[in-house]
Amino acid sequence: MSSQYAKVQSGAPYYFVPGPSRWPLLASVALLVTMAGASAWVNDLPWGAYVNIAGVLMVIAVLYKWFGDTIAESEGGLYSQRIDTSFRWSMSWFIFSEVMFFAAFFGALFYARSITMPWLGDLDHKLLWPDFSAHWGNTGPAGTVEPFQAMGPFPIPTINTALLLTSGVTITIAHHAIRAGERTKTALWLFATILLGATFIGFQAYEYMHAYSELNLKLTSGIYGSTFFLLTGFHGFHVTVGAIMLSVVLYRVLKGHFTPQQHFAFEGAAWYWHFVDVVWLGLYVVIYWL
Repeated sequence: MSSQYAKVQSGAPYYFVPGPSRWPLLASVALLVTMAGASAWVNDLPWGAYVNIAGVLMVIAVLYKWFGDTIAESEGGLYSQRIDTSFRWSMSWFIFSEVMFFAAFFGALFYARSITMPWLGDLDHKLLWPDFSAHWGNTGPAGTVEPFQAMGPFPIPTINTALLLTSGVTITIAHHAIRAGERTKTALWLFATILLGATFIGFQAYEYMHAYSELNLKLTSGIYGSTFFLLTGFHGFHVTVGAIMLSVVLYRVLKGHFTPQQHFAFEGAAWYWHFVDVVWLGLYVVIYWL
């Protein structure tokens, strides 16, 4: 590893450009199959689910091989400091795109709650919907939504907040450990982070079952239900992706990859995990408390 790192740090006067790759084309085909299957599935076509699952498996296979090539190039000492800088910029812009993704859903929640709801409850609209109550968690102006109970912050959302905040601490400890060259300590704290993330997902799954079975809160429960499940569901998906990223990093740590000076894959996954933590804090306040 030291010789590889020396090669990376030698300041090679070139920017590594990989040869022609089939992975971008195969990734496009896999995504096309995935979305075609999803579209057919939501329209109740019998073959939609099978095509969607096949597409997802294709995406996983392509990502596995594509990232495998990238890891082999990195471990082979082909990446200079310029490549490292490119990766950092790429990850930064990717996380920014995720910020905009969640900003759109937060914006939809703000519009529905702070603009549309008071507008529907004003005096002019009382003639159309006299029974409509302009409080968040309502059943809609026409009363077409089944009665439900809103989700409160206790106990599961608060427990999940503590889990994610703790995971932010454990991943930071792991980062300091890898910078200090303490591989065993890095692996242990990485594993702790992954375990906390998995526990979060388990609690969220239980929360969803509780919402459907006991609160009658569903995705179809008006604008409250749709915004609740879209925001928390997409966040749970991002926690899952982050845990997978950290699991791959943990595997690489155990395989002897990375050095105290060269470990961007770890840092990129850690950035993503901290982003997931910050988004959850916003969700916890806006969804469960306000």
